[in-house]
Amino acid sequence: MSSEPGQAPAPPDESRPRRLRASAVRAAGAAAVGVAAAASAIALGELVSAFTGPASAPALAVGSAAIDLTPTPLKEYAVRTFGTNDKPVLLGGIYLTLTALAVLAGLIAVRRPRAGAAMFAVFGGVGAWAAMSRSTSGPAYLLPSLAAGLGGAAVLVLLAGRYRRALPAGPPSGPAPASAPAPAADPTPADAPEPFRPDRRQFLVATGGTVAVAAAVGWAGRSLSQSRNDISAARRAVRIPPPARPATALPAAVHPGIPGLSPFVTPNADFYRVDTALTLPKIDPDRWSLRVHGLVDRPLLISFDELLRLPLEELDHTMSCVSNEVGGPYVGTTRWLGAALPALLRSAGVRAGADQLVGRSQDGMSIGTPLESVLDGRRALLAVAMNGETLPVAHGFPCRTVVPGFYGYTSATKWLTELEVTTFARYDPYWVRRGWDRTGAVRTASRIEVPAGFARIPAGTVTVAGTAWATHRGVAAVEVRVDDGPWAEATLAADAGPDLWRQWSWDWPAARPGTHTLQVRATDTTGAVQPEARAAPFPSGSTGWHSTVVTVA
Repeated sequence: MSSEPGQAPAPPDESRPRRLRASAVRAAGAAAVGVAAAASAIALGELVSAFTGPASAPALAVGSAAIDLTPTPLKEYAVRTFGTNDKPVLLGGIYLTLTALAVLAGLIAVRRPRAGAAMFAVFGGVGAWAAMSRSTSGPAYLLPSLAAGLGGAAVLVLLAGRYRRALPAGPPSGPAPASAPAPAADPTPADAPEPFRPDRRQFLVATGGTVAVAAAVGWAGRSLSQSRNDISAARRAVRIPPPARPATALPAAVHPGIPGLSPFVTPNADFYRVDTALTLPKIDPDRWSLRVHGLVDRPLLISFDELLRLPLEELDHTMSCVSNEVGGPYVGTTRWLGAALPALLRSAGVRAGADQLVGRSQDGMSIGTPLESVLDGRRALLAVAMNGETLPVAHGFPCRTVVPGFYGYTSATKWLTELEVTTFARYDPYWVRRGWDRTGAVRTASRIEVPAGFARIPAGTVTVAGTAWATHRGVAAVEVRVDDGPWAEATLAADAGPDLWRQWSWDWPAARPGTHTLQVRATDTTGAVQPEARAAPFPSGSTGWHSTVVTVA
């Protein structure tokens, strides 16, 4: 605005930037109060959960409940987008959300301490509810979240009080009286920081010290939890007996030896893992037992030593996940070792009318398998070893089920503790309750692995290779085509049995430069051709021909 003639221009308001900086500093201090209280809450939860069990830790309990409550399409999106990193992403999201809410609680608490403390109490209540929602939980699962909520609220109130005492006295409000003398010029620049008051230093020390102590307590709680639940020595001490029924050696011809093609037997470290467990169940084999009950004449309770004394069998088997997209990575081949599941069920005496076998895991997961398929002569196992090694913890130690012909969600119960013989009408397992197909039979699938997608290759003869599977039916043929041209039959590697995948190769005379699309399809031993129509994994497994694009230079 212009000034009147003869008047000097109004000086700029130099106090406004200073007020803005002061407001930002105050907001940062309030946010620090909330974050320090949240750090204390997490640390207390970690410490208490070291004694009540890792799964009772508030963040893990909330994460597990979130997995259970997440709609199936969102679960599938997470697996498709993040793969085996979906669990770290979930936990990272939980901690980021908690941080944002903690900042909000801090901003509220410096004005209304009780309201801020109530937010932390709600956090604790949500954690306690989530912990108790697990089928394997007990009263002790309440303690970590309650300790976190109450402890975080107490720290929030204490730090909020220190924060208020550290604030500088504000300027008087309202305009100065007209008769008041003009203030003396302030020699201090407008952007100079205010000098630290003793209370402000005490607040900074208290807040930083709280975060440091919380970090130490959280680390101690996590370390104590790991040491109390460490079963690595117990697992190393397990001596798996030799098989009473060994598998025959796989012929070298099962793998064509083409660079870039997957190994025929998947190393344990590379075997896919898809499950809902945010923390791996750590089960001491000396304390493990398997309960067999339900529609049986003679319920059983078997210890791990008793399981190892049963005749053990080897089984070469290709397992795949129903979440696998067309051409996806969630499939692998393993030599399993375990006791015959059909023999165990027959020793318990299966009653007439039973048609479902439900396996239950230490973490509460339930897997339902058609009982007639377990008893129809296929080599279903209670597996205790994988590729000559005691079962890894990530893959179900000390015992898991393996039933050929089905996706893992209806056949592979990891960390197995219970088998119930029941009916489909009486009980819906975990994934069936979420809309997945009740049977879960593996669909015929094939994929191109060589050349890699979007590869640039020289003109000439190009080797195209990949893998196909139709578990418990077997693969009879694989065909490849280029740019919607005629199908050409690929050369199949040696057949190791219907429960195993088959690898294939085809020599492509790539004479025409440019971009080309390769497609593959398989035919199983019943004569059924892999369908062309694309379908998402939900609810019964993906379908469609895998394709890849390459450029001939």
